[in-house]
Amino acid sequence: MSDYQLLVIGAGPGGYTAALAGARRGLRTAVVENREAGGTCLNRGCVPTKALLHASEVFTAAKNGGSMGVCTTDIHPDIGAMFSYKRGISQKLAGGVESLLKSAKVELLRGSACITAPGEVTVTDKEGHTQIYTADAVLAATGSQPARPPIPGLSLPGVMTSDELLEGTDHLYESLVIIGGGVIGVEFATFYSDLGCQVTLLEGMDHLLPTMDRELGQNLGLLLKRRGVQVCTGALVERVEESDSGLTVRFSVKSGAETVRGEAVLCAIGRKPYLTGLFAPGLSPRMEGSRLWVDERYQTSIPRVYAIGDVSSPVPLAHVAAAQGTAAVDFLCGRENSVRMDIVPSCIYCRPEIAVAGLPEAEAKAAGLPVQVGKCVMGGNARTLIADPGRSFMKVLANAETHEIIGAHLMCPHSTDIIGELCAAMASHLTAEELLRTMRPHPTFEEALGEALHELCARLARNGG
Repeated sequence: MSDYQLLVIGAGPGGYTAALAGARRGLRTAVVENREAGGTCLNRGCVPTKALLHASEVFTAAKNGGSMGVCTTDIHPDIGAMFSYKRGISQKLAGGVESLLKSAKVELLRGSACITAPGEVTVTDKEGHTQIYTADAVLAATGSQPARPPIPGLSLPGVMTSDELLEGTDHLYESLVIIGGGVIGVEFATFYSDLGCQVTLLEGMDHLLPTMDRELGQNLGLLLKRRGVQVCTGALVERVEESDSGLTVRFSVKSGAETVRGEAVLCAIGRKPYLTGLFAPGLSPRMEGSRLWVDERYQTSIPRVYAIGDVSSPVPLAHVAAAQGTAAVDFLCGRENSVRMDIVPSCIYCRPEIAVAGLPEAEAKAAGLPVQVGKCVMGGNARTLIADPGRSFMKVLANAETHEIIGAHLMCPHSTDIIGELCAAMASHLTAEELLRTMRPHPTFEEALGEALHELCARLARNGG
């Protein structure tokens, strides 16, 4: 008999969710972790970033006299206190994960795991002691790590990834250059610009958030510029060099070569699967690019070895990993899983927040789908006027023939809380008319969704849909 029926490698959102699901199904379960429980999300990613953004928002509100706009210039940011607050939040949540595992009788094995054979894992602790465990199923959930592209100078002192930046600093940078205008880049640009740091944001594509609806990135770029961020799109970074005043980033745009200087540089050009030491020499799983290949039931090419989350998924999000963790355990136990893995909400905690799900308009049209769009610019929304977050809007897409909702793109306060309603609508194949039957409370940001749906239904009717 194996030591465990399920052995999970990695206690991040995917790993601990899978372990808890295994325990609920009555499986003898263990999870291996060599760092803090909670993985990247709780300790070096989503949660600490959002904690810092909350702290900077509170600081900005205090400095500006809240929504009344009364400037209070004698308030200065305490960067040490903000990072201390961030650490406290992460530690509390990581402790909570450990408590959940303990209560569920999931054994937490401390150390680094290496898959040495189908159903066999060697765990090495910090002292170098090794122990071999066997399992009916091994589930790899090792997540991802920041990517460092081969740009000369990215190894210089003062050039960081999000991992290093989130460790904290004893002073506020006077200037920061951020390479990459995706989710990580724009969130840190928001945080540091809130605190008065001169931020330059470089993005290689022609708009920020290049994987999302163009209008979102364009609007965010305008808002960041109004807050003092220097936004450069179409900027191809060539190298980073040391200079007397800090670091110099050389890049090219259509008009020619440019340079920008900063006290520090953040490399925010995506993440890559973490596979270091996961498989023993001679044990070579099938790959799909830089990711582990898995079938529709999360089985790798190696028998009894499965994988979920960033290490195998093309969508590197914590909630995707958690959903896959539950699904993988369901499949192992002979159950089907009904979660729609093709409807994935993505959230960005800039200001105002951005939340999307489903297809962008350009992608839907490129796929040959008949598309109709309803949009509400929220200048007349009461909550928006009160909060004054900058230009906000909601855009909803429907199939022009079936009227089913196929996409939603929100840029407004609390959009990350509202997007779930639209995901549920897409998963349930609801039409624009059916979604409009729901009464939305006043005064709320969500009222704007009703306005967008009214416009969408009117356009569908005019076009004979």
